Amino acid sequence: MQNYKLLSPKKLGTIPLKNAVVMAPLTRCRAIANIPNDLMSTYYRQRSGAGLIITEGTSPSPNGLGYARIPGMFSQKQIEGWKKTTVAVHNAGSKIFVQLMHTGRISHPLNMPQSSRIFAPSPIQAAGQMWTDAKQLQDFIVPQEMTAEDIWQTKAEYVNAAKNAIEAGFDGVELHGANGYLLEQFISPVSNIRKDHFGGSIKNRCRFVIDVVTAVAEAIGKEKTGIRLSPYGTASDMPHYPEIEDTYDYLSEQLNDLDIAYIHLVDHSGMGAPEVPLSIKQLIRNNFKNALILCGNYNLESAEADLHSGLADLIAFGRPFINNPDLVYRFEHNWPLATELNMDLFYSADEKGYTDYPAHETSPVLAG
Repeated sequence: MQNYKLLSPKKLGTIPLKNAVVMAPLTRCRAIANIPNDLMSTYYRQRSGAGLIITEGTSPSPNGLGYARIPGMFSQKQIEGWKKTTVAVHNAGSKIFVQLMHTGRISHPLNMPQSSRIFAPSPIQAAGQMWTDAKQLQDFIVPQEMTAEDIWQTKAEYVNAAKNAIEAGFDGVELHGANGYLLEQFISPVSNIRKDHFGGSIKNRCRFVIDVVTAVAEAIGKEKTGIRLSPYGTASDMPHYPEIEDTYDYLSEQLNDLDIAYIHLVDHSGMGAPEVPLSIKQLIRNNFKNALILCGNYNLESAEADLHSGLADLIAFGRPFINNPDLVYRFEHNWPLATELNMDLFYSADEKGYTDYPAHETSPVLAG
């Protein structure tokens, strides 16, 4: 086995990691009734070769559930359900952060509890459709514009969910500020046309994100707090706008001042979105002194290159972990990666296309 930097021990602030491989958050929709379960625990245990696992998007409140069968972090049943996963991952020698994802306008009432509301910075309907188990694909609806009270309450829900995550045994939380969900909906002038101090200027549009990050870091510790960003991402109807680079220049400087554990920067060009320019990656690298995780279409060789150049501190892999539960062992032994990937089962409800992908015949990982 070669002495790969990717496979060598690393520290995320004060948190020791057995390697620099991160399992990226992947929505998988197996949380029946929005409660993490034994099947999910098996799934994450299988992939515990990663030094750090970041879970699928997990809602901080009923209002943020959005998709069918995604987990939450706002009830005691959800805390107890997640404990099964954190224990399994820790027993395998890995660390695990939960990704807190409020979907905002990317939602549909058929996926939501009756008492919940679908809201966003501004009442702008997203283009596209949402899967619902009840009526299959449905158009997004026009969200309610958040009031000052809604904004305050939602920030409090993030804080409460972060505290719940620590109770559930997580090593930290990642705030989902990417992919067109609520935090990015505030950042973008396309989805945020507010006239108050949460809209307009770059500073105002970043205010809610900074407020949430600040509050969560104060509640659980800045060393346990990270954020995911996706400049130039187009997921969930996020069109480009002229001041993207200036926006993320400002935001990364503010995040650096908060001294949080990491920024997780995702590039979706491998799935058809525009590439995140190297200039923005370098800008954020220069602005932010703590760990930078890069994600998007990496293989072993490209991961090594960005680690050796100093552009990244950790490298996240997403889809390769779906059909290669033993991805890290395959890297270590130069085994070929599995190529069969059933996209029709990405978001189904059972073990098919989830925990039944086989490990390499000589791998110590138990799949299934």
